[in-house]
Amino acid sequence: MRIIIESPEPDDEDVIIVRCATPDQRLLSMLLAFQNANTELTGYTDDKIVRLNYQDVYYFEANENRVFAYYHSEVYEVRYKLYELEEMFIPLDFVRCSKSMIVNMEKIEYLSPLFSGKMEAHLKNGEKIVISRQYVRGLKNKLGVEEV
Repeated sequence: MRIIIESPEPDDEDVIIVRCATPDQRLLSMLLAFQNANTELTGYTDDKIVRLNYQDVYYFEANENRVFAYYHSEVYEVRYKLYELEEMFIPLDFVRCSKSMIVNMEKIEYLSPLFSGKMEAHLKNGEKIVISRQYVRGLKNKLGVEEV
């Protein structure tokens, strides 16, 4: 399989063309999820409302019935439940890492094992977050890492 990415002319609309002999259910589900993904977020701080780019979010964390989006060094409240964000970002590189946290896999620098089956994700901004034991398998699957 080849993947070709071309830049459109300045006034042209972005177009995705899939050329395959027989599209399977996985491909169709992925394309539908990608097309329907709502990736626009609004963040709130004490004194401002900010348009958030999901690609810049390191992780989302639920704390005291509020959900926060963590950037490199800023934190914004978002008006979604954690499970809603998880559903929104299924086709993207976000994965649940605990009951209260979803992490952007693009922001993980490396992983290291911890005791009792947990893992620690070292993020590109220097933060460390713990991947709960029950979510390690899902993270490894998304990364394409084989169980030993």
